[in-house]
Amino acid sequence: MAGVVIRPLILFSLVGLAGCSTYSTIRERDPRYVPAPGCAEPLATAQAGMVAAQARERRAPLEALAGYLTAAQIAARELERNPQNALALKDYNFAVSRIVKVIEKAKLDPWAQPLRVPAAGGDFVLRRKPDPRPQWNPALYHFTPADEFDVNGTYVKDRVIRPGLGAPVVAVGRAVNRDAKARYGMPRTYYGVTAIARFRGRECELGFEDPLAVETVRMDGRTYPLGADFTVPLAVMLARNDPKKLEISRLLQPGKYADTARLVRLQPYDPNKTVLLVVHGLMDTQATWTPMINALRADPEFRRRYQVWFYSYPSGYPYPYSAALLRKELDGVQKVYPLRRKMVVVGHSMGGCISRLLITDSGDQLWEKIFHRKPADTPLSPASRELFTEALVFSHRPEVGRVIFIAAPLKGSNLATHWLGRIGSSLVHSPTTLLQAGRDMQKILTFQTDDLKLRRIPNSVDTLAPNNRFVRAINEVPLTSGIPYHVISGDRGKGGNHDQTPPQKSDGVVPYWSSHMPGAESELVVPSAHPAHQNPEAIAEVRRILLLPGN
Repeated sequence: MAGVVIRPLILFSLVGLAGCSTYSTIRERDPRYVPAPGCAEPLATAQAGMVAAQARERRAPLEALAGYLTAAQIAARELERNPQNALALKDYNFAVSRIVKVIEKAKLDPWAQPLRVPAAGGDFVLRRKPDPRPQWNPALYHFTPADEFDVNGTYVKDRVIRPGLGAPVVAVGRAVNRDAKARYGMPRTYYGVTAIARFRGRECELGFEDPLAVETVRMDGRTYPLGADFTVPLAVMLARNDPKKLEISRLLQPGKYADTARLVRLQPYDPNKTVLLVVHGLMDTQATWTPMINALRADPEFRRRYQVWFYSYPSGYPYPYSAALLRKELDGVQKVYPLRRKMVVVGHSMGGCISRLLITDSGDQLWEKIFHRKPADTPLSPASRELFTEALVFSHRPEVGRVIFIAAPLKGSNLATHWLGRIGSSLVHSPTTLLQAGRDMQKILTFQTDDLKLRRIPNSVDTLAPNNRFVRAINEVPLTSGIPYHVISGDRGKGGNHDQTPPQKSDGVVPYWSSHMPGAESELVVPSAHPAHQNPEAIAEVRRILLLPGN
């Protein structure tokens, strides 16, 4: 019975180090068209046609498709006459959304060859817009109009849309991306696109635009803002993949999830945009960045200048090892996507500790501070030597141009040394390679009186302890000069001192004295518990930094 009680308490202490995470819920619905009262012709005809088409979608999908095509064409003609006609825009977008819906639900295929759609005024010929990019072949995706989703959840509180022309659509890959790892992409595509139907007589060309790549679209000689829904694709991805299930698993059994240590693009690579690389913390996943990404994408200047990537990893690994894995990922990505602009890295909690190692030249300093001897004089097996060399001997990353640290325990957190934290640390099962390296290390190390004493290699919880030898050593190694960095800390509002004198100012997990970094270009304390990266003031500060000249 004691074990049943103790284990939840231990996991609760680990949650304290990592922060709580909930995600997204989605509910699919069937939006019904309501005609505007007293609407004049020809829009009145288009609206009546859409009402009739909705009644035929299931039993006569081609008839319904004809009704929606007719309505979209009428609305497009009205927009050509008057681009400010808000009702025509609304009708056009609704009709195009339903065109996409009928094609998907009835399993029609205008992508491989033109589809003839019988209609009262003459048959329509529906075809896809040519696109030379192989990944933009509509046949590769399932499409669902964004207006068919209601979304909610802790990470999806605000729905960010851009009013304009076109039907926002969620595109989900029909198959797993076999080249995902080699191309640094998602295992399955979840992406937001906007459908545009263009008419030339009775021919309709249906195409899809990327709202993160373009702000406007032309139709019939007119330029319009491109309609977009930036939130729903993120919400659908989170709800259907449920990354929360990996939080504890990747902490307690990191070796089992080694293949999840990956750098991943959230959108198609654009060499003209700066990479914003986000790195999550302990017992967390990339989902934790949803509120920030959602809010930043509401800004057209951010969309114009940035593309979002993330680094996700099993958080049970000691963070110097996770940083070594990230460096390997960065080496690989440069071969596939050579960066023209220096990236900006944002790290939360332990992700900030990982990010700190990207702007550090360690030389042999860490090795000598930990082993108390030079690398050449350290008796280690070849495999252990390679592992420790990758984790302890490294140079700053030249592709990193700026770092933002958020609630980062750079000098450690006392929660990691608390008795619950120590028992929690013992639950983390390090993979065999790290265990063997730890055994080799134990034969060499001699501990100081106040060192964190372990009989195994440190895991992630251990590397957040203030008296961990690596934590002490890395804080004696200066950051590489010339790379600007910024600090955002949380303050839960209970008061306290900025130094280590009790009571300490803290976000409840990381005290100010640990997250504070002398030499930062800017520092902001926001009223927040540990998940400060989701705080509106912190997100606004990140946006301010990202839009600084030169980024």
